[in-house]
Amino acid sequence: MTKQREFWLLLTLAGIQFSTILDFMIMMPLGPQFTLLFGISDAQFGLLVSVYMLAAGLSSLVAAFFIDRFGRKRLLLVLYAGFGMSAVACALAPTFALLMGARVCAGAFGGVMASMGQTIVGDVIPFERRGRAMSLIMTAFSVASVAGLPAGLWLAAHWSWHAPFIAIALLCAVLGVFAAFTLPPLEGHLHQGAQESAWARIRAVLADANHRKAFLYTAALMFAGFTLFPFLAINAQYGIGLAPTQIPYLYLCGGLGTLLTARFIGHLTDRWGKVQSLRLLATLSIVPVFGITLLPYGTPFGLVLVVFAIFMVFMSGRNIPGMAIVTSAANPRLRGTFMTLNSSVQSASMGLASMVGGLLMRRDSAGHVQDFWLNAVVTFAATLLVLWLVGRIDLHQNTPANEPKNEK
Repeated sequence: MTKQREFWLLLTLAGIQFSTILDFMIMMPLGPQFTLLFGISDAQFGLLVSVYMLAAGLSSLVAAFFIDRFGRKRLLLVLYAGFGMSAVACALAPTFALLMGARVCAGAFGGVMASMGQTIVGDVIPFERRGRAMSLIMTAFSVASVAGLPAGLWLAAHWSWHAPFIAIALLCAVLGVFAAFTLPPLEGHLHQGAQESAWARIRAVLADANHRKAFLYTAALMFAGFTLFPFLAINAQYGIGLAPTQIPYLYLCGGLGTLLTARFIGHLTDRWGKVQSLRLLATLSIVPVFGITLLPYGTPFGLVLVVFAIFMVFMSGRNIPGMAIVTSAANPRLRGTFMTLNSSVQSASMGLASMVGGLLMRRDSAGHVQDFWLNAVVTFAATLLVLWLVGRIDLHQNTPANEPKNEK
């Protein structure tokens, strides 16, 4: 594959990643609105966030039975169409129960697509460039924070909370057409063990001790964050005392920080080493994790912006080497099945962490969030597990699974 075609492939994957991340992220700053509009508790809001990830985990598990049987491009386009229709269902949901159902559908499609993107990177990008490739795709998170979230919150403020989901559905339609023209067939994996049954591939993946260590590592990496992420907006408004109009600026500054540092972290990952980079960033992230949860009520807005931006830089930055490690831990022949199962583990861990985070949160009689630092303690414990596990994973410095003849 030429460098130019590789760039367009990564750009397409980043665009698709942007839309799915925005669909997930827009729920978090809308948390205060949902708790008031539907009369639900913080724990119920945590459930609204977690059902998306739990559905994503279940669908990824089911997808392990068929993901290596189809060309990556064809399957990705079908799943993306379903995801776009789920966004429409979210936009039209009039009640909490129907919104919950729509989020389940969105998670079911979005979960498989997340693993598809990582699988494609592992298939076509050489080991020595995967850190930079993952950094380009993961800038979608930064762009979603910088541009997507403020725009979505502006739409929600000027029309209703339904409007951001309508915009996401329209974006999916545009990006789906773009992907149909820019993605190569991506069918090289069909010639590598495709005759094996799904059960045989799953058993082969689970029989590999290195794969099992990678799954546990993924679970810890996701848990070390999602006891916090869904509740940052709620804590900012009801724990620190920010006005609802100030919330978008938090995500704007945090997104700018991650956008400006993602490329540097990607180069660091490839040059210094994936494991060493992960250890450094995960260790440094512990400071802002406690910082963002210990800010007292009435903290000046400028200080909150700085702490939030540092928090986002390190928490998102560590996922660049973190996911490059996971991709490189897979046996190349089984990468599609491995990444799908890993996506299931990832989504289930995020969903469980969101539920735990919601249960840990409590408010006083005035409605102020109390003891949010307990969520940070769980994040800290999960981070220690990540640091212990990462040195025990073997990385396959393998060649791409798709030969150039299949990329024409």
